[in-house]
Amino acid sequence: MYYTYVLLSDNDNHFYTGYTQDLKLRFEQHNKGLVESTRDRRPLKLVYYEACLDKSDAAKREKYLKTYHGKMFLRRRIKSYLTG
Repeated sequence: MYYTYVLLSDNDNHFYTGYTQDLKLRFEQHNKGLVESTRDRRPLKLVYYEACLDKSDAAKREKYLKTYHGKMFLRRRIKSYLTG
């Protein structure tokens, strides 16, 4: 299984989208500052994830979630989380 995931930065209130085979480990790496692209954006919260059957599906889903329509999908999907 692969996971496409979305993190929300408490620092700048922006999303980070990625994919991984080990979601728990990858989330820990992000919050420990071991991932260069999110190092200065910590702390991060895991706000959304999807399970995919293989790597190519996860990569395609990540690419979609980074588009305008993908971002709108995410905002609708996690609206209650974002507004409290």
